[in-house]
Formats: sequence, C-alpha cells, structure tokens
Amino acid sequence: MRRHIVTIVSSLLLVAVGGGAWWWFNKGPGVGSLAAGSRVADPPLAGSTQAAGKSPAPQAAVLVEAVKVRIGTSRQTVAAVGTFRSFEAVMVRPELASRVIAFNFTEGQKVAKGQVLVKLDSSLDDAVLAQAEAALGLSKANYERAMSLLARQAGTEKAVDEARAALRRDEAAVALGRSRVEKYTLVAPFDGVIGLRRVSIGSYLQAGADIVNLEQIDPLKVDFRVPEIFLAAVRVGQTITLSVDAYAGREFPGHVYAIDPLVDEAGRSIVVRAQVENRGNTLRPGVFARVALTLATRENAMFVPEQAIVPVGDRLQVYRIVDGKSVPTFVKAGQREKGQVEILEGITASDMIITAGHLKLSRPGMPVTIVPPGGGKSGATPAAGTQPAGTAASNDPVAPAGDGPSPAMRAPANAKTPGAGQDRGG
Repeated sequence: MRRHIVTIVSSLLLVAVGGGAWWWFNKGPGVGSLAAGSRVADPPLAGSTQAAGKSPAPQAAVLVEAVKVRIGTSRQTVAAVGTFRSFEAVMVRPELASRVIAFNFTEGQKVAKGQVLVKLDSSLDDAVLAQAEAALGLSKANYERAMSLLARQAGTEKAVDEARAALRRDEAAVALGRSRVEKYTLVAPFDGVIGLRRVSIGSYLQAGADIVNLEQIDPLKVDFRVPEIFLAAVRVGQTITLSVDAYAGREFPGHVYAIDPLVDEAGRSIVVRAQVENRGNTLRPGVFARVALTLATRENAMFVPEQAIVPVGDRLQVYRIVDGKSVPTFVKAGQREKGQVEILEGITASDMIITAGHLKLSRPGMPVTIVPPGGGKSGATPAAGTQPAGTAASNDPVAPAGDGPSPAMRAPANAKTPGAGQDRGG
C-alpha cells in the first residue's frame, strides 16, 4: 500500500513540474527566453544592409539558357529497314552451247544498250546458214521458172505450188540459221555497269551458264516492309529518307512508286518499293538502308529542343520567359525529330523557352537572365530559397562569389569565433 502511495505522489509531482515549466515559457515571464537563449545574434558585418538599417537585397536573377520557338515542317514518319536493289539486273547467259572466243568489255565499267559483250564460236551454224542460203537461191529460181511456164501455158499449177512451197521452206531455213548465228553474239539489253566475269576466253559453255552480271544502278530501287497497321496511310508518291552506314551523316531522298498488293502473312507487313536517284553511283545494290517513310506533313509547326522538356508525372512542362521571369507551362508534344520536339499546345511562336537552368527555378515567377550556351555553367547565382549542399538555411544576404568576403564584408578583427563543436549561443 505504501509503495502505491509513493508512486501516485511522484506522478503528481512530475505533472506539476511539467505544467509549471510550460506556463513559464509560454504564458509567464519566461516567454521568448528559450528562443532568445538558443542563439545569440551575430554582430552585423561592416557595410552590410543590416548594419546600415536597410532592407535585404533584392532577389538575384537566375542564369539560364533559352531559345526562341522554331517554326518548321512536322513530318509523321515510320521507321523501317530495307535493301537497295538494281533498277534492272540480268545475268548474261548463252542460249546455245559453244566456246567463248572474245569479250568486248572491261569489268566494272559502264556499257551501253546494244553493245556486244561476248562473242561465241558460231562456225558450225555459219556453215548450216550457208547451206540454207544456197538452197534458197535454187528455190527462187525454180519458182520463177514454174511461174514463167504457167504463163505460157506450158506448165501446171501443181508445179507452181511445189516450187512456192520449196521457196518458203528454204526461206524459213535461212531465217532459222541467221537466228542461231545471232545468238552466238551476246549484247547488253540496257545501259548499266558490267560486273565480274565468271569464265575466260576459250571456256566451253553449256546453254544457260553464267558469264557476267549487268546492273543498272542509276536509279536504284529499295525494298522495305512496314507493319500492316499503316496499310491505310501508305500511298504511292510518298517521300522517304534513307541513311546508310557507309555514308554516316548523309541522307538520300526517294519516293514510293509501288506497293505489293499481297500482305505478308508471316510478318503481317506490307512490302513497299521506292526509287532513289544514284548519280555518281554512290550507292550499290545489296546495301543495308535505314528508311524513314513520311506518311503526313504539317506546315508551320512549333519545335523546341528536347532538353527544354521537363517531365512532371505523366505530363510534360516547359519554362517560358515572360517579362524577364520564368513561367512553367504544361504542353502537349507531337513528333520528335533530330533533337527537336513538336509542341501542339501550350506555347506560341513568339515564346522564349528555357533550355538549361531548370533545376535552379524552385518556384514560378523567378527572375532570370539569359546567357549564351555554356555561359551559366560556372559562377551562376544560386536561386533564391536554395542553399549549397552541406550548409544550413539562413536569412543572411548571399556573399559575393570569390575566394572570401570582400574587405567591407569581413568581420571585425576583435570578433570572437566560436570553437569547433561549441554552441554559438554560448
């Protein structure tokens, strides 16, 4: 029983002491003594606005980089990969078996349509043609003689018909012989660049054997595939832009001239064929190409650099400069191309957009100063309300940048500096 009484009395004493302390510092004579005793104000620095009895210095402008909204053409594109192909290509092959006796081209050089490329041995068929021509001469003479006899009523119609048939048969034999002889001379079917020959002079070739390839490479074709979802948007006449690894940084324009009517079932894609000019034979068939197909264009579109866009949750924001102050503005983005983003809503063509220095803009309406690109990377004035890392917040004016405070801002020589770990309120 005695122990319970002691516990109750102790609790009451603690409550009384705590209540008295609260009254003393909040209602009684000790009001403000705790706050006043926690920190003794430092003596104002010589030349400071506090020493002179003036109001704090105005907020310093934040150094930022900015550009004006760019007006250009927006292109809705779809990316694909393709392969260059010759506009016309053929492998030169003989139709008759024979031996090669001559080449009339230099490998890798241009040839003209109708130019003789390869000459094959035609001596056997030349002899056959000569026989057919001799028989044709006799047939002509026999036919003329039969017609003369019939005119003098000394011949018969039967003799004339037989002579006419023999004449036609021999004419056909001559035509066949000439056609066979012509096939021993291989000519270029179109203008192009000749490739590398597979055979040498003296080689005996069977019909259909590969001799040399001929390629027409100006212009070129490029085949590529796009997903079937773009079926309604792809049309003949649309423009494309191509890039290849062999010519980094260069772009080659072209246009669509054919679309395969059959959609590939395996890949659910549309095969599109475009034409690309190749003056100077810069590009070659078989080269891999990256294709950008332009589906639609929009004139007078507004663009800002990608670094001007600040994600805020699931929305996008830019900082405009209005009357020398930053104004955060939510925007709606469109197409992206080469480091630029199209803005559909939220800005006007005359706006100036901040591209660097966003992190220093802690609140809307902060004054800003535009500097050239890279000009705000060093020596920039910190934004109001922000402090360098590792320092405590203070209402004191920010000292000028440099190795130390200026002579006018240095503390008096006899001012005492608190020791390490010592309370400044002493």
